[in-house]
Amino acid sequence: MAFELPALPYAPDALQPHMSAETLEFHHGKHHKAYVDNTNKLVADIPDLAGAKLSDVIKYAKKSGNKGLFNNSSQVWNHSFFWQCLSPTKQAPSGKLAELITAGFGSHEALLEKLKTESVGHFASGWGWLVLDQGALKVTSLHDGDSPVAHGMTPLLTIDVWEHAYYIDYRNARPVFVDTVLNNLINWDFVAQNLDGQGVSRADQG
Repeated sequence: MAFELPALPYAPDALQPHMSAETLEFHHGKHHKAYVDNTNKLVADIPDLAGAKLSDVIKYAKKSGNKGLFNNSSQVWNHSFFWQCLSPTKQAPSGKLAELITAGFGSHEALLEKLKTESVGHFASGWGWLVLDQGALKVTSLHDGDSPVAHGMTPLLTIDVWEHAYYIDYRNARPVFVDTVLNNLINWDFVAQNLDGQGVSRADQG
């Protein structure tokens, strides 16, 4: 069964004025779709991956050194996850998640600043991440299409810092884009679900 481009969890104009419908049209409808199409073409030539979940495709590609398959399949997963990290309604962390953020970073504001610094400072294309690693919250970034799925970490939240994620709305102002997303669009309910192991599977197909 072929992988599919998942529908956005909100209307294309729902994130305005922070992220335009035009950005979503290109980012989701063009870039994300291209990764899905490329993954399907590459998987079709590998009988061992017939019916495999997307996360298993990513792990197989990394282990086998198939860079084309790894980059495309990982980008499918990352983007599917990214759209769920965003919400039209402004939210704040609560419950267990808020407690872990305070314990690990001192405050919600301190976490946002660390995520912003990591994401803005990441050289070239990639992703800023909040992950659960060996039971502790950790802020990191990964290059190009790499994903925590390939490294045994539990992804909780991501910020896409590929230029196509922000150029239509923010041109080259990555810091403004990252700051705007972190302070207005994060779906903290989804982050909390990932912490409990209930949300991440939505990005996985198969």
